[in-house]
Amino acid sequence: MILFPNAKINLGLNVLRKREDGFHDIETVFYPIRFMDALEVIEDKDRHGFIKFSCSGLPVFGSEEDNLCIQAYYLLKRDFPQLPAIKMHLHKAIPMGGGLGGGSADGAFVLRLLNEKFNLNLSTPQLLNYAAALGSDGPFFIINKPCFATGRGEILEEIALDLSGYKIILVNPNIHVSTAWAFGQLKLSGDPKHPDPRNIIGQPINTWKDRLQNYFETPVFEKYPDIKNIRDELYNAGAIYAAMSGSGSTVFGIFDKAFSSTVFPGSNYFERIIG
Repeated sequence: MILFPNAKINLGLNVLRKREDGFHDIETVFYPIRFMDALEVIEDKDRHGFIKFSCSGLPVFGSEEDNLCIQAYYLLKRDFPQLPAIKMHLHKAIPMGGGLGGGSADGAFVLRLLNEKFNLNLSTPQLLNYAAALGSDGPFFIINKPCFATGRGEILEEIALDLSGYKIILVNPNIHVSTAWAFGQLKLSGDPKHPDPRNIIGQPINTWKDRLQNYFETPVFEKYPDIKNIRDELYNAGAIYAAMSGSGSTVFGIFDKAFSSTVFPGSNYFERIIG
């Protein structure tokens, strides 16, 4: 059985406060995009109670113990001991550490795939709880529709937002931005007044530029000026709105559908046009 875990972009990202549990309360709009990994699972009849994992495409860093796909399998195996041994292959196309949620998507899609393939009969709320145990972005990829996210990103409210009439260009500069480092750079004032991303995205896109902001852009742009330059070049090329996604380093630009040329021909950047 094969599924295709997709990426997301953040439309606005407010970081409100640090919580007692060490996480941060945020406000953001998650928007799913058609940029996908590929995930295949088959039953491994030659093994008993284990997972055999392989991957291709972009490199997947870290140990197997930290791999969210493997964690997702064992998370379900704990509660469903009848879950058989499997072979799992991940073809990675979404860059890691790019603010696109690819790792979280992969983990959440493993939950969805195992639930369907092996008839575990988990409800959506149950899948959301399992995905939240994997990471803050995980629950979004269970719903996988435009959502306003609060809490640490796991409290989701579906919203009406359709960007299919536009073209989205993703540019990744092959820079890995540590999420922990990015949070550590924020100077949180404790001011509870933050522009609500839901109100901003309800207005025409050409009004978003000076209103819909990502808190991480200031420290990330200061340390990695190339990332700021990408955003500026997207605007120079005619983007209606451009921003960094998540804690970076991928930058996206939203263009009119008629836009057809690449923005960075011949560069070393990873570029993908969606739509």
